[in-house]
Parts: sequence; structure tokens; C-alpha cells
Amino acid sequence: MAFKYAIALTGGIASGKSTATIILSLFGFRFIDADKIAHAILEEQQTKIIELFGSEFIKDDKVDRKKLGRVIFAEKSKRDILEALLHPLIYKEIERLSIEQDRHAKPYLIDIPLFFEKGNYPIAESLVVYTPKYKQLERLMDREPISRKEALERIESQMLIQEKRDNATYVIDNSGDLRQLQAECERVKEEILSGLPN
Repeated sequence: MAFKYAIALTGGIASGKSTATIILSLFGFRFIDADKIAHAILEEQQTKIIELFGSEFIKDDKVDRKKLGRVIFAEKSKRDILEALLHPLIYKEIERLSIEQDRHAKPYLIDIPLFFEKGNYPIAESLVVYTPKYKQLERLMDREPISRKEALERIESQMLIQEKRDNATYVIDNSGDLRQLQAECERVKEEILSGLPN
């Protein structure tokens, strides 16, 4: 059976999931990364991307993710089309990897950006990396050359980060600096290993 020992790791865009993942992996947690799986599957589906969106979204034999991202974050109907194509394939691969991880009989994390939005993974526990919306906006605009409008569209395409925090089994507060994030990761590691959610 898949997902027995899984904990869904989620948050918002630019909430600091990648940095938290690095710290938690140093603490010995194993990961399944839905984003990496999604990128690989997106490349495998180039023919379908051309069929659904047009050949202008393929550049140098690769899907132009930035160009595609601008369209799908701006238009929900197009986002729904892409998700209908990719999500079943992503789910199948995550399920396969989860069965492998469950053999270790220890908690492991599955990084699923839209865990709460989609609600299609039968995972009992969740871990949210939280940061306030204004910090998400700052961090997203720092790391990517996009306008404030585009940054807000991306953040607002997901469930409110406060709502995710309220639904989580465990919460890592990443509203401070790196030292605070490390302390938060350590606290949550102890909570997970003790089997006592916050």
C-alpha cells in the first residue's frame, strides 16, 4: 500500500520549501519531489503540449516552462487543461516511489505543491512551510525577473498560505532568517519522530 509512512510537504510559492527540504534531508529525511517528477513528465509530453497549446511553447527541443507558466498562471482554464494532462501521470509515478519508500517503515516527505488544493493524495499528515504573503511576494520577485502583477498571479493561483497553515499537521515558520528556519526544522523533526503533531 502506498503513502503509509508519507507526510505531504507543501507551502506557497517562495515560502522556502526548497531550503527547508535541504535542512530536513540533512536531518535524515528521505524525499519524493513532485516538482522534479512534473518537470520530467512535462518534457515527455511535448507532443501533447504542442497539440494543446501550440508549437511556440517548445524551444530548443524543450518545453519553454517560463512562457507556458505565464499563460497558465494568467488563465485558469488553460491551467486546468495542463493539470488534467499531467496530474494523473505525476500521481502514478509518486505512488510507485511511495511504495518503495514505505518498505523502510519510517516517515518520509513527499513535496506536493498543490496538496491541499487538489486533495487527491490519501496522505494523513502534512507539513506546511509558512511565510506571510508579503514575504512570499518579496522573495518571488527577488528570485525571478517578473513583475509584481505576475508574482501576485502566481501566489494567488494557490490556496492562501494561512489556510494551508491552519490545515497542516506540522508547521515550519519561515518568516525569519536562516537560523530561525534551521531551529524550526529541528523542532518539527523531533515532533515527527516522536509521533506527536503540534
